[in-house]
Amino acid sequence: MKRHDKAEKLKQQSAQQTQSMGVELPGFEHRLPPGQVWTDRFPILHEGQVPEYDMEQWTLRFFGEVEEERTLTYRELLALPQVQVKCDIHCVTRWSKADTHWEGVRFRDVLELAGIQAKSGAVYVMVHADHDYETNVPLADLMGDDVLLAHSYDGKPLTPKHGWPLRLLVPHLYLWKSAKWIRGFELMHDNRPGFWERNGFHLEADPFREERFSGEDLGLPEDEWVHKEYD
Repeated sequence: MKRHDKAEKLKQQSAQQTQSMGVELPGFEHRLPPGQVWTDRFPILHEGQVPEYDMEQWTLRFFGEVEEERTLTYRELLALPQVQVKCDIHCVTRWSKADTHWEGVRFRDVLELAGIQAKSGAVYVMVHADHDYETNVPLADLMGDDVLLAHSYDGKPLTPKHGWPLRLLVPHLYLWKSAKWIRGFELMHDNRPGFWERNGFHLEADPFREERFSGEDLGLPEDEWVHKEYD
């Protein structure tokens, strides 16, 4: 067998395995972005170790191009109006999960109720998270009804592996933009790439436009998520 034929066969086998780990959701086809499969799992993917926290010391910082920096405690966040969101989520590793249930505080509500005002021309945000993770998102993408600073999933507090005590939820973008273990939002005039964006991932990350990579395909294995821990 020629080398390129063998590689193509392995790729087909990988795709078949990925498809076999998916689930059929009749009537949901229009909600599935290209290149994705539905799953009833919640795969666990992240870089580095799961952080541990002393919640008496935990804070969330808003800084950069703001009229006045503000730091919030966890108690202050929980005292803000809480909302529930049901949404689909889509990971760049090609799995999607339908009708997930989250609870938290809307990003836009935090800005308004905490009196955080962007300076003129601040239209981008760098999301900062532990450990030294960051991802860039246009400010406009964070102002929707379903964009949360989420502390709970499926009626229970987030598990540490899924981002407790607080993760970002931006359902209309690939899930790497929904950073786990968030610690700060830096408002910016200019767009600056975050961790994965500096390593070849797309700056915007719209699943329905299949904005996975900024240039050529990085060769992300289609079945990578199948081999990850999940719950």
